[in-house]
Amino acid sequence: MTTKIERRTKIKYRVRNKISGTAERPRMSVFRSNKQIYVQIIDDLSGKTLASVSSLKLEGISKKEKSEKVGQLIAEKAKEAGIVSVVFDRNGYLYHGRIKAVADAARNGGLNF
Repeated sequence: MTTKIERRTKIKYRVRNKISGTAERPRMSVFRSNKQIYVQIIDDLSGKTLASVSSLKLEGISKKEKSEKVGQLIAEKAKEAGIVSVVFDRNGYLYHGRIKAVADAARNGGLNF
């Protein structure tokens, strides 16, 4: 029987084989811990992180509200960097809850994916 982490790692590699970030359309990767959420916009061809946001400084609000705020912040940072379109990488997590909240907030902020 596989553990939860092993299962997520297998899903992560399966997804990562199909998507890749370029300079024109970078990859937006989401990492979710028990308390925080982190989002990076990555150009895989050059191996550079173009923008990143985390919920470390956001306190006093629920996890889902943190996720929505991080989605709005990453959309603003992406626009400042001249990024309009990204490839969404859910990093092996199911697309619901906090992951979906980040994606919806980023879409409402102006990112296309």
